[in-house]
Amino acid sequence: MFSSVWNFLKRHKKKFIVTGAVVGGVYFLGKYAQKKLRELQEREATEYIAQARRQFHFESNQRTCNMTVLSMLPPLREAIVTQLNSESLTTLLKTKPTNKLDIWEDLKIISFTRSIVAVYSTCMLVVLLRIQLNIIGGYLYLDNSVGKTATTPLAPPDVQQQYLSSIQHLLGDGLTELMTVVKKAVQNSLGSMSLKHSLSLLELEQQLSWIRAEVESGSERPLCWYMLADDEDALAEQACGLTENDMVTVRLLNETRDMLESPDFSTVLNACLNRGFSRLLDNLAEFFHPPPGDSAPSYAPDSLSVVSLPLAKIIPIVNGQINTICSEIPSHFVQDLLMNDQVKEFAANVYESFSMPQELQK
Repeated sequence: MFSSVWNFLKRHKKKFIVTGAVVGGVYFLGKYAQKKLRELQEREATEYIAQARRQFHFESNQRTCNMTVLSMLPPLREAIVTQLNSESLTTLLKTKPTNKLDIWEDLKIISFTRSIVAVYSTCMLVVLLRIQLNIIGGYLYLDNSVGKTATTPLAPPDVQQQYLSSIQHLLGDGLTELMTVVKKAVQNSLGSMSLKHSLSLLELEQQLSWIRAEVESGSERPLCWYMLADDEDALAEQACGLTENDMVTVRLLNETRDMLESPDFSTVLNACLNRGFSRLLDNLAEFFHPPPGDSAPSYAPDSLSVVSLPLAKIIPIVNGQINTICSEIPSHFVQDLLMNDQVKEFAANVYESFSMPQELQK
């Protein structure tokens, strides 16, 4: 019996060796596959945690952006009102001066100019802060990332402060130049229009469109010029006083300039301006009601062209819009800009670009 078994084993020796090798190979292959599967699962879990952490940081950063915008609106409004002071003119009109008509003409230009400047500058403020705070946010995420080997922070606190202070250009020289350009466009559009001339809401919208066209296409400077100084000396001057961090600050400013000159930025800013001027017209529409006893309902399709107001009555309505546009209390105007889908997507793209490790960008 044993000899028969032995003879059987001898005859099929090679088959047993091959089978054993296959079984052993499958076993070790299974072990190897299990090991790789665990490594893949661990890597996916790590990536998921990192992605969730970055998403949480991004969302927190957007809330910071919103709060920063609201905090900057009062000084923006103050800067506009100081340079375009219509209140002094309205006070003067109450004294019944002999040059009443001239004062009304000045009030007409200043009222429209400051409300239009308020729309432009608020839209610029929203988009500019989205860029700056998401560049900073991306670098802060990298600085606090687990496993970061570099000891030098990408965005030290002193650099952050100096970099973000560049917003003063928009509230200073940039704003002053913007006022000059807008005032000229308003003068060209409304300067010769009589105070007794009546305008419907559609006609008022057309006037605003003409003014926008001159400001955005007729000016020698692009809109981004009003938001950030564009010459190297000014950039270097903004970085002064922080000798060891000068180059870092200038680099951040240059990265911001690149963003401001990108087609995506132009698209997003234009979307904000369209929404901003649309909201301004919505606010003005509340004052364009049919006269009492008029049988035509105010919601009729042609009511926007039927109801008209003398320019003299439109001026104080337009003059007061700055308090709604540049309000630190979240208004429909500001909310429309902060919640704009294109603004959100643009902010996400900026954050994504600056929160990704450099080795992954190559």
